[in-house]
Amino acid sequence: MSRIYLRISGLLLLLLSLSVTSQELLIKDARIHTMGSAGVLESSDILIRNGKIAKIGKSLTADTKIQVIDAAGRELSPGLFGGLGTVGLGEISLESSTIDQQLDLQQMRPEFSPGLAYNPASSLVAINRIEGVLYTVLSPTQAGSIIEGQGSTVLLDGKSMPSSAQVLFISMGAAAKADSGGSRAAQFMLLEQAFTEAQKGGDQNGQFRLLTHAGRATLKQWQQKPVIFMLDRAADIRQALGFIKRHKLNAVIAGAAEGWMLAAELKAAGIPVIIDPLVNLPGSFDSLGARLDNAAILAAAGVEVMFSAAGASAAHNMRKIRQSAGNAVANGMPYAAAMAAITSVPAKFFGYAGGQIKVGEVANLVIWDGDPLEVTSAAYAVIIKGENTAMVSRQTLLRDRYLPTDNKLPRAYIHPGRSLLSR
Repeated sequence: MSRIYLRISGLLLLLLSLSVTSQELLIKDARIHTMGSAGVLESSDILIRNGKIAKIGKSLTADTKIQVIDAAGRELSPGLFGGLGTVGLGEISLESSTIDQQLDLQQMRPEFSPGLAYNPASSLVAINRIEGVLYTVLSPTQAGSIIEGQGSTVLLDGKSMPSSAQVLFISMGAAAKADSGGSRAAQFMLLEQAFTEAQKGGDQNGQFRLLTHAGRATLKQWQQKPVIFMLDRAADIRQALGFIKRHKLNAVIAGAAEGWMLAAELKAAGIPVIIDPLVNLPGSFDSLGARLDNAAILAAAGVEVMFSAAGASAAHNMRKIRQSAGNAVANGMPYAAAMAAITSVPAKFFGYAGGQIKVGEVANLVIWDGDPLEVTSAAYAVIIKGENTAMVSRQTLLRDRYLPTDNKLPRAYIHPGRSLLSR
């Protein structure tokens, strides 16, 4: 009996060791952008165990046979932050049945959280993931309200659901005039009333209330949590800074096309910004002062900068965020600051894991076949929670299905692996 017990115990120990081994991954010979105090590490290795970085160094070896990725000197960075967007909330912009980030109740509902409708199986998730974008902040919109609702971070692994709501979106300026009676002055009036209601429960003498009971409870807790003010004009940003100071809000300014004009004030207030470095033309009267070196000026003043694409591209082309970062570098922003704007800075502000490469951090990494900020580069491998993920999306499947194998015929006539001549 004892021998049988010992054999069974030994077998269990062997299976356990194999299980542990299968959760290890070694990346060899990478140029590592740590996005921390260690800077860039040349020709270095990373040992990953149970989804986290266990060791960083040169000539690392493992005691057991584990999966090894030879980076062959390629660049390695944390997974990228794609910015504010609607990936997983909308599939086709012109098909309303697939859009879930919009609320059309024509009233102020800060309790609205579109993350409840997030679809991890959305085709846009994989499309962005295989190009190195691993995180986004889901962004709501509301008709008839300058308080858009709640946003939450989500890991684009195709399995994870969004975190609990982390930020509140407030839309101001010209884009929100229709939701504030036609005047941007009314926007601050409405905000003051809403925040007063949240603190005092509304007027007890029958005054019209902006918020529901749930809305007041939601807005009250956001006086301690991050608030994103979306506006572009310098004058509006200055008014928002005053509102933020009066209410002691933990805030960030998104858009900020004219943010460079207030770089010193933003730095003094400790307010980060989220900008699109490609915005250099006056798309509206609120952005007459837009310029390509906006990011460079803000960074030089010491303002923390994050990047996010503007408009519809914030969902379908979130993967182009590194092209935006590259343009910021081309227009004077330091390379390290541009990399931080899509990795470590948003990770710190929004509280997601993997913004830096260091021992103990979650291993959400990307190996690139060239400079991460060069438009001609692409993701070579994507590692999520220590696992080397398949580089497959709906687009790659369609490419492989219709790409011809006989270059004498148009691709529409050829199925991969088959020739018309053999039929």
